[in-house]
Amino acid sequence: MSDTTGNPLDDPTADPFAVAAAAAEDIARITGVERHDIALTLGSGWGKAAELLGETTSTFPATAVTGFSAPALTGHVGTLRSVVTPKGRRVLVIGARTHYYEGYGVRRVVHSVRTAAAAGVQTMVLTNGAGGIKNTWHPGRPVLISDHINLTGDTPLEGATFIDLTDLYSRRLRDLARSIDASLDEGVYTQFRGPQYETPAEVQMVKSFGGHIVGMSTALEAIAARQAGMEILGFSLITNMAAGIQKHPLSHEEVLEAGRNAEPVISSLLARVIGAL
Repeated sequence: MSDTTGNPLDDPTADPFAVAAAAAEDIARITGVERHDIALTLGSGWGKAAELLGETTSTFPATAVTGFSAPALTGHVGTLRSVVTPKGRRVLVIGARTHYYEGYGVRRVVHSVRTAAAAGVQTMVLTNGAGGIKNTWHPGRPVLISDHINLTGDTPLEGATFIDLTDLYSRRLRDLARSIDASLDEGVYTQFRGPQYETPAEVQMVKSFGGHIVGMSTALEAIAARQAGMEILGFSLITNMAAGIQKHPLSHEEVLEAGRNAEPVISSLLARVIGAL
């Protein structure tokens, strides 16, 4: 269901979990696969990983699935894909991410995660392109997300829903990733509302809070994934150094270029990590 025909998640009386269940039924019908084991959300720069995971058995527009929207951001493919790994694990690859800054509300931001959970997924892999704060990092470097700071002022949780976020980004999965690439560093991701890039003062504020990565996605999705009981692995591709850390102005073109340059290496890494799950 696309934005032009109305989205059920825009109805404040709708049950977002019922909408996710309907979306999972759509995916099962389209793919012929009753349940998926792993879900992978592809952020900027990570797209080629889908080609390396195993055999793709189905690819289809996300808008063919209840509650999904066409992506607004260049660099997102707008499709969902079902892949079977050499180990026989089923991966749902999500190439259509709704960002908070699009203004559709948090229910639509986390719909893909809730749909994955309804489709049987137990492991959620979230990736993004982001700005780096650590001076030892450079554009094109993949890093693990160890924790996050949510500066959106919003949450996917509704009502008196209390969810523990200790070890939100699984230490077990981070250790597994480092067993494949021992050079992987990690850091605390900070989600801003966007769509403007952060100011140098905001970056210094995040640094003083203990943050190392700044971006406009992922944290809200991770909260929803934890609510659904999934184990979460997060990766950021450092596409640029954050404002005030690098000395020239930020641009989306720079983000896309860094993603294109790093894509072969990081996609291979991600495929190997998912292959080990």
